[in-house]
Amino acid sequence: MKIENTKAQMRKGVLEFCILSILQHGDAYTNDILSSLKDAKLLVVEGTVYPLLTRLKNAGLLAYRWEESTSGPPRKYYALTETGIIFLRELKQTWAELVEAVDIVTSKKPTKNE
Repeated sequence: MKIENTKAQMRKGVLEFCILSILQHGDAYTNDILSSLKDAKLLVVEGTVYPLLTRLKNAGLLAYRWEESTSGPPRKYYALTETGIIFLRELKQTWAELVEAVDIVTSKKPTKNE
């Protein structure tokens, strides 16, 4: 088993949470989202983010608006919906519980039977 595959799967598993978290700070253009992910060392390509944004929009978690651009075609800006805000709040709680559980398991000292 290659470690890179496992690491990629771990990143994919938290990508939705990360995108929603980025948008909690305000509307963002796709390139802004990609830039924030890159700054956090979550290297993601556009081909991964666009379908995810569409899925989140179709689930009612995101809305978008078009804005004219001075340097090209209009841009699509994404924002959290009220449902998205509630969903993100629940994800944050779940994430905190998961981090705590993983920390317990990964820092646990072995017992005599282990």
